Amino acid sequence: MANINIRIDDNLKKDAEALFSDLGLNMTTATTIFLKQCLLCRGLPFEVRMDPFYSAVNQAHLRRAVADLDAGQGTAHELIEVEDG
Repeated sequence: MANINIRIDDNLKKDAEALFSDLGLNMTTATTIFLKQCLLCRGLPFEVRMDPFYSAVNQAHLRRAVADLDAGQGTAHELIEVEDG
């Protein structure tokens, strides 16, 4: 049996252990399930992507828009609430 040593944030570990406990698992079992799923999927068993809102290009655009508004230029749009139904 092999050992894996990793360093993670204390709160992340505590929260993960609580979640796994609620699922009837421990950290070792949850990690083993994750690794087996990686092998079955031949990759990560979930999509890994970045939210485009936080991209450098979009953030620069937002900063320019804010600067324009602060300078009295540009257009501020009102948000419209739509009820489901």
